[in-house]
Amino acid sequence: MKKHNFYAGPSILPEDTIKNTADAIIDFAGMGLSLMEISHRSKEFVAVMDEAQSLFKELLNIPDGYEVLFLGGGASLQFAMIPYNFMQTKSAYLNTGAWANKAIKEAKGFGEVVEVASSKEANYNYYPKDFEVPKDADYLHITTNNTIYGTEIHHDIDVDIPLIADMSSDIFSRPIDVSKYTLIYGGAQKNLAPSGIAFVIVKMDALGKVDRYIPTMLDYRTHAEKGSMFNTPPVVPVYAALQTLKWLKAQGGVEAMYKRNVDKAAVLYHEIDTNSMFKGTVANEEDRSLMNICWVMAEGYEHYEKEFLDFATSKGMVGVKGHRSVGGFRASTYNALPKESVEALVSCMQEFKNLKA
Repeated sequence: MKKHNFYAGPSILPEDTIKNTADAIIDFAGMGLSLMEISHRSKEFVAVMDEAQSLFKELLNIPDGYEVLFLGGGASLQFAMIPYNFMQTKSAYLNTGAWANKAIKEAKGFGEVVEVASSKEANYNYYPKDFEVPKDADYLHITTNNTIYGTEIHHDIDVDIPLIADMSSDIFSRPIDVSKYTLIYGGAQKNLAPSGIAFVIVKMDALGKVDRYIPTMLDYRTHAEKGSMFNTPPVVPVYAALQTLKWLKAQGGVEAMYKRNVDKAAVLYHEIDTNSMFKGTVANEEDRSLMNICWVMAEGYEHYEKEFLDFATSKGMVGVKGHRSVGGFRASTYNALPKESVEALVSCMQEFKNLKA
């Protein structure tokens, strides 16, 4: 039976990424050695790092003056690195969910944090709008897509202070104007690579503005000056990221991915909205995520939740259980997920309704 992978992360990757990385773990670049046992400073791996950074810039049309970094520690380490490098006295944060809260917690250790808006009162089921940003803040931090709650901002906002964005779960899923951001970061395990690295896109002339001492490993300049090779990088995830970037380019790039993602999401949201057994958790269409689609059983059908989950699992749907803070169900429809998997899930939902009608 075919498995349809809807895990939120680590999550589905292109078949090319998995196969090519597996091959390299056996024999990397014809060296007769595993990718896991070669020097990261060998010319063969340096070429991998250089190409991955170059393709990253190409696919996102990153302007001159920015560097792409691959770092350890995941996105969670970035919650501290960002205020370390950018916060002099005050920062502004948009509170849209669990990960934004974690970022806010870390920033409070470095100075004043202004929460410009929050959707907490509605269990984060919408994306706040029309908020005011203090002009004396050192930066505004946003989380563009919220995996747990299924909300997303679909455009690049305009602010008068440096803008920093966590794009862990929607990088490469839609076009972005990188020039509007001072820093973009994210864990790689959603749309790029297996867990083990974080990506950072940083505007270099914005660095070095704070007075505090920054530990060497927590200073973005350290890694930018050494091409992400100051210390031993996570070589396997970097290699896998390169394979995904090649796959993205071959598929037509970010614009092509965006069209596919809109199409996939429309199919599933239509079923959620028209199937009387189910109800979406994000009512406003403009706030609905293209990457993480959340729903619950409709009123009167709540007792079928476990039964539907078991039924879906028996049909090959993997990872559709919703986060414990929301309940219900979640389908993560990242770039590598084929439309046929979404269609299989829709068929499963329709079949379950027919069985219980």
